[in-house]
Amino acid sequence: MAQKKAGGSSKNGRDSNSKRLGIKVFNNNYVNKGSIIIKQNGLKFNSGKNTFFSNNYCIHSLINGIVKIYKKNKKKIVEVNNVY
Repeated sequence: MAQKKAGGSSKNGRDSNSKRLGIKVFNNNYVNKGSIIIKQNGLKFNSGKNTFFSNNYCIHSLINGIVKIYKKNKKKIVEVNNVY
């Protein structure tokens, strides 16, 4: 019987594709209704006024306006304010 496995096979060489997570629209920038503000896994940022979560925790805008990202009680909150 052979003492070593045949050459040519490798146990390495697999890697997942990057998921392109993070902030897509930064603070004080204009955003359109329905556009993605943040892509995330889990609740790193919380949804505030005029925003909503999709089923994969992405935060979307409900209205056209200006993005505000701030901390309140150790939580990061994202909201969209109206443009007058």
